[in-house]
Amino acid sequence: MVLGKKLAVESLLPSVLEDNAAEMESELVSQSEQVGGIGSRPPSRPRKPYSRGSIDNQLVVRSDTSTRLSLSGPSGSGAGEEVTNQGNEEEGQPPDDPSHNLEGEMACVTEDQDYDTDLELEDAKEPYDPTGETCYREACKVFGVVPVSYFLRNMHASELIMMHHGLGPQGTKALAVPLVTNTSILKLNLRDNWMEGLGGAAMAEMLKENCYITEIDLSENRLGVKGAQAISSMLQENSTLVSINLSGSDFDDHAAMYLSKALMTNQKLEVMDLSHNRMGDAAGEVLGTAIAENTAIKDFNLSWNCIRGKGSVALAKGLGANIFLRKVDLSYNGFGKDGAVALGEALKINNILEELNISNNRIPPDGAICFAMGLQENKTIRTINMSRNPMQTAGCYGILKAIQENPESAVESLDFSEITVNVDFDELYEAVKETFPKLQVKHGGRIDKFKKLKPKGLDGRDVHSPIRMSYIRERTT
Repeated sequence: MVLGKKLAVESLLPSVLEDNAAEMESELVSQSEQVGGIGSRPPSRPRKPYSRGSIDNQLVVRSDTSTRLSLSGPSGSGAGEEVTNQGNEEEGQPPDDPSHNLEGEMACVTEDQDYDTDLELEDAKEPYDPTGETCYREACKVFGVVPVSYFLRNMHASELIMMHHGLGPQGTKALAVPLVTNTSILKLNLRDNWMEGLGGAAMAEMLKENCYITEIDLSENRLGVKGAQAISSMLQENSTLVSINLSGSDFDDHAAMYLSKALMTNQKLEVMDLSHNRMGDAAGEVLGTAIAENTAIKDFNLSWNCIRGKGSVALAKGLGANIFLRKVDLSYNGFGKDGAVALGEALKINNILEELNISNNRIPPDGAICFAMGLQENKTIRTINMSRNPMQTAGCYGILKAIQENPESAVESLDFSEITVNVDFDELYEAVKETFPKLQVKHGGRIDKFKKLKPKGLDGRDVHSPIRMSYIRERTT
């Protein structure tokens, strides 16, 4: 009610307000005392009790004022009522009940307040952004990077490929912000973006919250030990991710310690690529123990590392104990004879593994023969790649002979690329084909095809022929 009167005072023109201010202030003080409010400040100078601007305390609002006061609500009928009251006073009729006007003013103020509140609530609502475009632009401002237009155009797709975009650590942080709430992307490829450890940690934190991404490629990003630690922590919590590529991440033996913890804890990840790193013997030992405990991974890639000696033996034992692995790539390491012997023993136990790549592992002939002993008992492995190993014809012959002696062998492909064989190997292969018609063998060719040709003279005859030698003797004498 007091608020209505104040609004009335503020809406009057200066000429009317100056003469009638004293009356209005005194009336506001008395009304505030009745309703328990705080009285208004006393006037700075005395005012006349009556003036031309008021008629028995009834306010008059001129019709040409820009600001109009509505005492009856949003319908805008208050001004007409005031004019009517003015006419009634001039004719000598008593004015309306003041209490009725005050009640109307209070109702008007209440309705206006409710109406304004509804408008404010509607304005405060922001449209739902499932892709996170708005927050991505804001994050780019915070981290001081330029938004990637390709990401803005494709952030609604189910598969996002952003290789070689040069995001860097800060750009990766900005990209991780909208991906937390993005519900569209299921496969994410961020290969070769130089995100380093900070960017890898940002991606790891994002994957702790995002429950839609199932495949992610973070290869060639120099994540280092810090990135390995963050990713390991993420894999221990994430239950959605089924495939992760960490190739070329500068992981060493220290980083392998963190990754082994993730392998022992996570039971959802099915594909893991750790190729093209710097993990050595210590990494082979801890990863071998972790693989033996894992019950979910099916495809494991450790190619192009430095695992040899004790590390290769421990890793082979872990593969033998695992009953879920289907495909293993150990190429371009240094298993040698000890690693080949351990792998042969693992194949005697493991009847789940289907594909094995041990190419370029410095396996000698006697190591290949020991490996072949495991093939005499194995019943599931279908593809074996042993190319570029110095095992010579003897090693290839021993492996093929082991398959021949195992009637339940499932081997369908043998790769001996860049290893030459002899005639005996070819004859054995023809015999094995009768028992296993699906078996395909690839090798580096036969030795007898590379025999030295006898040198010939200009006349086309053999240089060392008896006729030519006698001719040379005659010419010299």
